[in-house]
Amino acid sequence: MAPMLTFFQSFPVPLQAAALLVLSNLFMTFAWYGHLKSLAQTPWYTAAFISWGIALFEYLLQVPANRIGYTQLNVGQLKIMQEVITLTVFVPFSVLYMQQPLKLDYLWAGLCMVGAVYFIFRGA
Repeated sequence: MAPMLTFFQSFPVPLQAAALLVLSNLFMTFAWYGHLKSLAQTPWYTAAFISWGIALFEYLLQVPANRIGYTQLNVGQLKIMQEVITLTVFVPFSVLYMQQPLKLDYLWAGLCMVGAVYFIFRGA
């Protein structure tokens, strides 16, 4: 495990944070929305407990991601990075797992995110 950790730490800090946030968002998206498909027939409290279990893994990745990222990025930059990653993870999840139609609105939302990234990072 140590060589893998050393290899990971050789990447730039923003890339380390982004990679952990991508993994974190995969868990978060399944915790928040996966139960709508896979646990639709179970009581809501069962889905909530299962989602909390999945969310634990999200937090085990998200907290280190933000701590690593905060060494070089400010809180606003971390938040916008997380939101862009959330949309990037959510769209394929929505289309592929939840079988929702791909809408042009996702593109417009993504363009708004590009603007947010520009404004939050332009002074960096």
